[in-house]
Amino acid sequence: MEDLIKLSNFYHQGNTLSYNFRLESLKKLQLAILNNEEAIYDALFSDLKKSKEESWSSETGQILEEIKFAIKHLHRWMKPEKVSTGLLSFPSKGRIYKDPLGVVLIIAPWNYPLQLIMVPLVGAIAAGNCVVLKPSESAPATEKLILKIIKETFDEEYVKVVTGDGAEVVNSMMSNFRFDHIFYTGSAHVGKEIYKLAAKDLIPVTMELGGKSPCIVESDAIIKVAARRIVLGKFLNAGQTCIAPDYVLVHSSKKEELLKEVASAIEQFYTGQPQTSYDYGKIINQKRFQTLIGFLEEGNIYFGGKSSEDSLYIEPTIITDVSMENSIMKEEIFGPILPVISFETTEEAMDIVRQNKNPLAFYLFTENKNTETEWLQQIRFGGGCINNCLLHFANKSMPFGGVGYSGFGAYHGKFTFNVFSHCKSVLKSATWPDPGFKYPSFKGKLKWLKKVIG
Repeated sequence: MEDLIKLSNFYHQGNTLSYNFRLESLKKLQLAILNNEEAIYDALFSDLKKSKEESWSSETGQILEEIKFAIKHLHRWMKPEKVSTGLLSFPSKGRIYKDPLGVVLIIAPWNYPLQLIMVPLVGAIAAGNCVVLKPSESAPATEKLILKIIKETFDEEYVKVVTGDGAEVVNSMMSNFRFDHIFYTGSAHVGKEIYKLAAKDLIPVTMELGGKSPCIVESDAIIKVAARRIVLGKFLNAGQTCIAPDYVLVHSSKKEELLKEVASAIEQFYTGQPQTSYDYGKIINQKRFQTLIGFLEEGNIYFGGKSSEDSLYIEPTIITDVSMENSIMKEEIFGPILPVISFETTEEAMDIVRQNKNPLAFYLFTENKNTETEWLQQIRFGGGCINNCLLHFANKSMPFGGVGYSGFGAYHGKFTFNVFSHCKSVLKSATWPDPGFKYPSFKGKLKWLKKVIG
């Protein structure tokens, strides 16, 4: 509690407000990430068996790109925005100021344990906040490294890392200290509990959750390309990606072709022995492993299905003949198991998608513009791709976030800066002229008021 008060005092002393302070803080974080590159590779391999290339492309590189983008645009983001004022307040000037929120809490998950804590941190620093970071204890090597990097880079009165059991630590902090914003990435179940804690003190929150993200393959899709991109999106990080294609709906006329091409792509990307593949990871822990093994029993295995509990390995697996009543089609899979379901009409496919509302991501493979428009208009989702998977996440110019059950609030690039800022509107009026018709009595002035206000 005393440590959190120190952050509050540091913020209220105005230490974080200047452009130079924020810029130097971003540069310090950038240098710290670069200086710990090898340590990051080691930690991510220990926790998730990520290769250096995967660690760079999905974690370290994403963070550095975010920092670079923020450094480049910080001055413009901080600059008050001019807005028109209208006749009613003439002569006046309008400005929108971007104020920091104060002391914010960022809670990260285990699947991308570095990126999903550092990218929000970049925006929080850029916006001028003091920050408390809660990395996931389920990725212990990365948690330890995050603590080391932040301690060596920032004063604990400015950015502080809190470790330990998330349920216990977060509950304790929020019960004894009012944060000015909470940014949470993780499961909907935990998100609801954090939301409850925040509600009692009216703390604003950003929730980046998950859900069952569908992938639709229409009859006119280029199947070979679709298969390769689905496999890359699904089995990256051994399927432990919140925006991975959760299941595939394929037009019945293309089902067999797609199944063969997906199986071929798996063998091409991860060899005939994915367990020893340089490019294929492991399941985070035994609890998650057992959940995934249970899913394998809920359909027919078309390809894969091998596993080893000792090495937390589950082979990239394609499963067919699943029922919408099974848990595999009601819960987010979050692992290397891909259900493939056929459909006859777009309406039938849409009915299936709507059984799991508001997916975080949505993927559509089609060459038909009208089909594309129909899906985009009919299905509500956080974000997604046409003829690709995952890559919308990497675009700093596009907001990333969920909707409804998959979360609320969006970030990346300027949108992260906005999440951690308050837009303060200020109207500055001249003291002359000061026409009398703006003051009571208003009797007989209706026609003039209509001209000014209407």
